[in-house]
Amino acid sequence: QVQLVESGGGLVQAGGSLRLSCAASGSTFSINAMGWYRQAPGKQRELVAAITSNGNTNYADVVKGRFTISRHNAKNTVYLQMNSLKPEDTAVYYCAANGGVYWGQGTQVTVSS
Repeated sequence: QVQLVESGGGLVQAGGSLRLSCAASGSTFSINAMGWYRQAPGKQRELVAAITSNGNTNYADVVKGRFTISRHNAKNTVYLQMNSLKPEDTAVYYCAANGGVYWGQGTQVTVSS
C-alpha cells in the first residue's frame, strides 16, 4: 500500500503562485508515475500534470507554460509549482500514483479574481 499526503493549497489572488507537495509513504518502491489531478465543483476530475520515474512529464494544455511538475525520488515527494494562477484553476487538487491506483485526500486551491 501507498499513502499520499498533499499540502500547500490555499487562497491566492489571480496572477499569484502556489506550490503543492505530495509526500508518499509505504510501499514507495512500487511507485512509477505520479500525477496531479483536479476537480472543480460540478466538473469531472481531470489530469493536470504527470511525471514518470525517469522524469518524463505531461501537462494538460490549459496549464502548459504556467505549471511545473517535479519529483524528488529520494524524498518520495512530487511537487506542482503553479504560477500565473487564474480563477478557473480553483479546484481540489489530488495527488495520484500509478495512474490513479493510489490517491491523496486532496488540497483546496482557490484563486480569487
